[in-house]
Amino acid sequence: MAETNQMLAMQHDNEDLGKVEIAPEVIEVIAGIAASEVDGVAQMRGNFASGVAERLGKKNHGKGVKVELTEENITVDVYCTMNFGVSIPTVAQKVQDNIRQALFNMTALEATEVNIHIVGIQFENQKSETDFQVEG
Repeated sequence: MAETNQMLAMQHDNEDLGKVEIAPEVIEVIAGIAASEVDGVAQMRGNFASGVAERLGKKNHGKGVKVELTEENITVDVYCTMNFGVSIPTVAQKVQDNIRQALFNMTALEATEVNIHIVGIQFENQKSETDFQVEG
């Protein structure tokens, strides 16, 4: 389990300028945004506190994402709900690819594992009976 104050040190050529560290929460936000950008992902799983915060206007981009850092590995677990009718393996593969690409582009880090957990299916809102009435 990753510690809350654990930082990921970046390796770069010029050590004279200082060091760069990335908090695991930053990786969670990057992965959360990358996952929610994929067509077919309805929403990311959150908890009660994140749901209340969103109702109050605060967007939690890292919800539904868990990052575990070790000395040599970055493991990302994503918990999301898919839209009804999509190909789950295809959308899950796109989510994995999008997260890996976003992490590499923004941090130059490569995730060892990107695990996608489908926790639900979002059905389309059904129309009410009054929408189907024909006037005659």
